[in-house]
Amino acid sequence: MDAHLTAEQEEIRRALRELLVKRCGPEELRAAEATLAGHDPALWEALARQLGLPGLALPEVYGGVGCSVTELALACEESGRALAPSPLLATAVLAAPLILALGTEAQRAALLPPLASGTLTGALAIPGAGLATALGLVGDNHGDWAGGGRAGGVQARRAEGAWRLYGQAAQVLDGHSAGLLVVAAHTGGFARSRTLLFLVRADADGLVRARQTSLDPTRPQARLELRYVQAELLGDEQADVLAALAAVGDTAAAVLAVEAVGAADRALERTVEYVRRREQFGRAIGSFQAVKHRLADVYVGVQSARSAAYYAAWATGTGGERVGGLALAQALESLRTAASEGIQLHGGIGFTWEHDAHLYFKRASGDELLFGPVHRLRAHAADVARLFDGGEVTV
Repeated sequence: MDAHLTAEQEEIRRALRELLVKRCGPEELRAAEATLAGHDPALWEALARQLGLPGLALPEVYGGVGCSVTELALACEESGRALAPSPLLATAVLAAPLILALGTEAQRAALLPPLASGTLTGALAIPGAGLATALGLVGDNHGDWAGGGRAGGVQARRAEGAWRLYGQAAQVLDGHSAGLLVVAAHTGGFARSRTLLFLVRADADGLVRARQTSLDPTRPQARLELRYVQAELLGDEQADVLAALAAVGDTAAAVLAVEAVGAADRALERTVEYVRRREQFGRAIGSFQAVKHRLADVYVGVQSARSAAYYAAWATGTGGERVGGLALAQALESLRTAASEGIQLHGGIGFTWEHDAHLYFKRASGDELLFGPVHRLRAHAADVARLFDGGEVTV
């Protein structure tokens, strides 16, 4: 792995950072959070049209840019620094890769170009609180989160040549504003139980969507109710949905890890700026040795997490080992530590809603709720690597 960024990668970071500094400051961020969609449509249009972010990692034949996962991760690092609310994660990291992996050629040709251009946004709907499990991040994915043949989840039945979905899903990232939903549903009953993915348009009859109150307002979520909604099967009934979800999960974890590193780096940067200005006992509090040591520890944690996250993104893009979950665990821990230290070192102002310090802590806590606690991410990575077979470390 070459740790140096190419000129193209540096240009992506520079252009995106300049745009977000101008268009996603503290006031713009809070205004976007308060909207019904939870993000600024004008900013999303700029990200899509000017920089082509939604199609960054999609093939050129489908209207994408043709870059690797690494470029997409670097773009998300900049959006993470600004905590920019946008459908980028739901569209480009979760929905579009599943359509690319499982869709028929007709589905790819019809759906991927508008997703790549940003004119259509997507969302992945997983029943219950099973997103991390469905993506294979915190445990083996057996598909039982989709309903398992029992009540609950989302059930799919075929009648009169059409698929119908019935059930509900919560905590769906950008599910209230997405134009296209990729819904995981259980079908086949108890005897032939299996999980399939279905495409549902936003204007489908019987679909009810409502934005939920979430811990992290920069990650808008929705609750979906499907009342015998007509849906289109993604791919065919023989598709290996669970394997595709696991592959997308590893890629998503790597991208999320780089994004979390961007947020942690910015939280540390803001804290350093503050302790240089804030005076106590006639001197800047940043000059006290105890404060220096605390921030030095945060810096080491952020840089270590960046190395792990960059490697995970590179390995995913080159078809190497899957280490996204492990990198995500380290990055989320780094972000949580940087945000916690930032709140404490800002003193009283850091605990108020008016200050932005708490938003970084909410991002860390919200991502852990969605994609798995740090200890479960690490435990599953150890299980996959068979690190402790027989109670002993395997060398």
